[in-house]
Amino acid sequence: MSRYVLALDQGTTSSRTLVIDRSGCVVASAQREFAQHYPEPGWVEHDAEEIWATQQATIESALAAAGATAADVAAIGITNQRETTVLWERSSGRPVARAIVWQDRRTAPDCERLRAAGHEAEVARRTGLTLDPYFSATKLGWLLEHVPGARARAARGELAFGTIDSWLVWRLSGGRAHVTDVSNASRTLLLELDTGRWSEPMLECFGVPRACLPEVLPSSIPAASAPRALLGGHSVPITGIAGDQQAALFGQACFRPGMAKNTYGTGCFLLLNTGAAPLASRHRLLSTVAWDVAGRRYALEGSVFVGGAVVQWLRDGLGLIKRSADVEALAASVPDAGGVYLVPAFTGLGSPHWDPYARGTIVGLTRGSGGAHLARAALEAIAFQSAEVLEAMQADAGQPLLELRVDGGASVNDLLMQFQADLLGVPVLRPAVSETTALGAAYLAGLGAGIWAGTDELAAQWRLGRRYDPGPGQSAAQGRRGEWARAVERARDWAR
Repeated sequence: MSRYVLALDQGTTSSRTLVIDRSGCVVASAQREFAQHYPEPGWVEHDAEEIWATQQATIESALAAAGATAADVAAIGITNQRETTVLWERSSGRPVARAIVWQDRRTAPDCERLRAAGHEAEVARRTGLTLDPYFSATKLGWLLEHVPGARARAARGELAFGTIDSWLVWRLSGGRAHVTDVSNASRTLLLELDTGRWSEPMLECFGVPRACLPEVLPSSIPAASAPRALLGGHSVPITGIAGDQQAALFGQACFRPGMAKNTYGTGCFLLLNTGAAPLASRHRLLSTVAWDVAGRRYALEGSVFVGGAVVQWLRDGLGLIKRSADVEALAASVPDAGGVYLVPAFTGLGSPHWDPYARGTIVGLTRGSGGAHLARAALEAIAFQSAEVLEAMQADAGQPLLELRVDGGASVNDLLMQFQADLLGVPVLRPAVSETTALGAAYLAGLGAGIWAGTDELAAQWRLGRRYDPGPGQSAAQGRRGEWARAVERARDWAR
């Protein structure tokens, strides 16, 4: 039998491939960064061809590192940056423009017009989302409007729309499969949340031709009916697909309603499993499909647009550190942030504010403020934003969370995780295997290929790496929530 599952983890700044064995262990991995394009303030774009090239290169490198070939791969799982929008020609497979990234804010005026026209309540009721440029529909609308001839060509079926999962499956299958899974589809503003089907009223609302849309599949796909990739002359089924945050929830084994995780990546994304029915938020969170494995499961989600990216900004924008990993030592060199608050609203504010016009703000500076204070304020900002989301989530769910499972690059930062536990007042649990997003994609693919029998077997594989309990700093941390709220107000509505 084939020994491995190949997990393709296509993120906002890099493409990765992991080779995962039947015990859920990472055997080998490879990663390639790709360019970020900022043609105008508030605009963020990717070259979809470069994404494919880097993903393809990591597949080859990861297999080589594992001493494996495509013949050793039982199935492929894909997880991806969500909402990022690609539009390409079916005949040639070439994108008609750069991909518009989830962080992009250019369609904020379009969202305002739809809100003024009275569509907001219906959008929330049908899709579980809010009218915000974060999601795919207005990005697709912008491409259809601004690429010459695109709208007419899309209506004739000549162009294909997809989030990054669809783009990768298209390329892996040689253009034979134009599909997405229900978790990614639920991030477009075009899916009926309760049925898992494309919504005709939403297609009309956003002016999207149905002919350009992919087929919606479950997140775990039986191998017999799965699209297939050609790797090294071997046909390998693609049996698992999920958006990155839903995949992380699955990889964290949050299979029971009430379990939650927070991923500290480029942004921070906190998801709470709500079970077999969507839960409408009263506190400006999102209702989303978590996954479809023999039935749909739903989640509440809070999205923080800039999490670990604030550390990249300290490195690349300010030159305060040479490596992202250096931020912890710099921040720990001072006992506190010295009254400094950094609100990293570089691309607006996500949950629960949903303010596309907010911008990055630093308050509380004095002559005694230095780089270490700014580094500490940046780490604290990640935790403060996550705490805002968790507070709203607990209010929606009507019950307190007992623990928070964490993952993502910034979760290795002990100072940040301890401050997060102090701020939340609940234990923060980091798993022994930190690659939970890729692991979730592998688990979904493995279920589809029959490698694992069910979620009980997967839950038994979850292992605790480190536990952070609220400590002596809890009272002081929670007492600063009011100051953080004041700082956020200074950032609001700046770029209107």
